[in-house]
Amino acid sequence: MIYNEHMKRIVIFGGGTGLATLVRGLKKFPIDITAVVTVADDGGSSGKLLNEYNIPPPGDVRNVMAALSDVEPLIEKMFQYRFASSKSLEGHSLGNLMLAALTNITGDFARAVEQMSYILNMKGKVLPAANERITLQAELEDGTIVTGESKIPVYGRKIRRVFLSPEEVRPLPETIEAIQKADLIIFGPGSLYTSILPTLLVKEIRQTVFEASAKKVYICNLTTQLGETIGYSASEHVQALYDHAEEAFIDTVLLNTTDFISLLDHESEEECPQPVEHDLETLEKLVPEVVQKEIATVIDGHIRHRSEEVASWLMAYMEESTKK
Repeated sequence: MIYNEHMKRIVIFGGGTGLATLVRGLKKFPIDITAVVTVADDGGSSGKLLNEYNIPPPGDVRNVMAALSDVEPLIEKMFQYRFASSKSLEGHSLGNLMLAALTNITGDFARAVEQMSYILNMKGKVLPAANERITLQAELEDGTIVTGESKIPVYGRKIRRVFLSPEEVRPLPETIEAIQKADLIIFGPGSLYTSILPTLLVKEIRQTVFEASAKKVYICNLTTQLGETIGYSASEHVQALYDHAEEAFIDTVLLNTTDFISLLDHESEEECPQPVEHDLETLEKLVPEVVQKEIATVIDGHIRHRSEEVASWLMAYMEESTKK
């Protein structure tokens, strides 16, 4: 896509499936998209590459890059292909290996992501929240400290807070510039503690978000998440953001009203995902505006945001907010 100075600019924070789903809808509009993606993943292929090559884990970055790509479906499928039959390659995705190779060639992970963006003809930019190896840690309600993003949900106890090691992490200059120039800043959807919050824990990113003139929207998760947010209401998601940022900063929260539970086929109540409770009275005390829309669907047994509907609403919201 050819960008021009008149295009609206959107910056999105997060990682994982939620962010990838959202950008698939947004890339259909003539806008400048920048996705700031967590690099705290330490499981699976990302974890192996993290340990073997000492690079930021590429998994979440790869997923968002694939979602923003504009190439033949076979090329995207190849980029996302995960090896299963080879002992040496088992568990690795081809995209992760390509990003690791490019990091070694260029000497810089962010540079590798930039070069891969050209190969994938991406409709937007993907920027790692940090250009170095970082570790996500969590303090649980009983005081236990858990080290490693993949280990945090395993304990199944309430999370008191998450934090980065090292604490002082420098973001890319391009990230700061994108936030400053943004017409809209979006958080989520995605895992609250292991996808969204790690991007906000970078001090300079957080401070720039506070100072940015753009409206800030939080797209609330559709369901609670095992090991992270079981029993959380919408207001508790927002309060966790505020507690870690040490400041209230969200202008609008988008909630789902679709009854997706009836579309699922589960044998027991334990298997059935729990929708996030909409405690509107409490939520409205935390944010100036709460919007409710039918934005959920079920795809292959998984609950997902309807990317095109969410993207269309975001575009209308941005147009309206930038008029004021």
